[in-house]
Amino acid sequence: MKKLTLLLFIFSISFISQAQTADEILSNYFENIGGLENLKNIEGVKMSTTVNQMGMEFPVEIIQLKDGKQMSTVKFQGKEIKQGVFDGEILWGHNFRTMKPEKSDAETTANFKLEANDFMDPFINYKDKGYTVELLGKETIDGADTYKIKLVKEPVTVDGNQEESVNYYFFDTENYIPIAVQSEIKSGPEKGKVSEIMFSDYQEVDGIYFPFSIKQGVKDGQSVAITINSIELNPSVDASMFIFPEEETSTEGK
Repeated sequence: MKKLTLLLFIFSISFISQAQTADEILSNYFENIGGLENLKNIEGVKMSTTVNQMGMEFPVEIIQLKDGKQMSTVKFQGKEIKQGVFDGEILWGHNFRTMKPEKSDAETTANFKLEANDFMDPFINYKDKGYTVELLGKETIDGADTYKIKLVKEPVTVDGNQEESVNYYFFDTENYIPIAVQSEIKSGPEKGKVSEIMFSDYQEVDGIYFPFSIKQGVKDGQSVAITINSIELNPSVDASMFIFPEEETSTEGK
C-alpha cells in the first residue's frame, strides 16, 4: 500500500511538473513575441497579404477585431470577393459563381464563432476559456527541434455531432516561437487527414512579432503560400462593412 501511495505521489508530481513546463514554454513564447499584456491590449489587426495558390497570385486583405468581427477581401480578376465575414452573429460571404452574398449555415457559424474567441492567440487566458494544454515532448519539424504542445479547445459540431477540438503546436526550442500547427480535418474531401500550418519570417510590428510567411495545407501534400505584406494594429474600421447586405440580396432576387 505504501508503494502504491508513493507511486501515485510520484505520478502526480510528474504531471504537475509537466503542466508547469508547458506553461513555462507559453510564458517564454509570449515574452519573446512582445509580451502578453501588449497582446491583450490590441483591439484589431488589418493585414495586407499575397496568396499563392496553384501558381496563381492574388491579394487578400484580412481584418480581425477583438469583439469577434472579421472579414477577408479577395481581389481577383478585377472583383472584390468577401469571405468569412462575421459581425458577431451572422457569418457570410460572396458566392464565387454568382457573386451574391450568402449566409453560412448554423453549424458553420457556430464553429466560426468559437474560433473568433481566440483573437490574437488561443493561448491567451486559455484556462478561463476552459481549454487545456499538455506538453507531449519534443519533435523535429522541418529540421528544427520543437516542443510539442497539445491544445484542447471547446468541442466543434460536425454533422450535428460534437467532436473534440485538438490542435498540436510546435514551438522552436531555441526561441519558443511556434513554427507549425497541426490538427485533424473534420469534414470535406480531406476528412481524416492532417491539416498543417507552417510559420516563418517573424517580423516586428509596433513591438509585436508576427510571422510574415505562412504555408497552409494538408500535411505532406499541396499547400497555399501566404505572404504578409503589411500589418496595421488597431486600425480604424467601419463596423457596417461586416453587416450582411439584406437589401442587396432582396433586390437581386426580384
